[in-house]
Amino acid sequence: MRTLIVLTLLAVLVMAATCYESHESMESHEYFNPFLNRRRANDFIQADTRLRAITQERIRERSKATQEHQRELCEDYYPCEIYAYRHGYAAAYKHYFGRRRTK
Repeated sequence: MRTLIVLTLLAVLVMAATCYESHESMESHEYFNPFLNRRRANDFIQADTRLRAITQERIRERSKATQEHQRELCEDYYPCEIYAYRHGYAAAYKHYFGRRRTK
């Protein structure tokens, strides 16, 4: 019986020592307000330059020059591509796709 009381007292002391909340944790500003505002949230994380480069590449892909868009259309259509080898892509696009008008 005596050993059971000693073990219970020892368990209570170990629990009190490990579960004690120190004064330093109470001083932390995160204890009262654990959420950061949006501006401070990104202060300590630096943006990855590779990710920024990939994003810029995706933006460039969406906004292509008209000549590049016309060339891609002409490359997808085989007769236009053959015509482009002899006369150039601008003339081939104008020959095959230039007459199309939408009302």
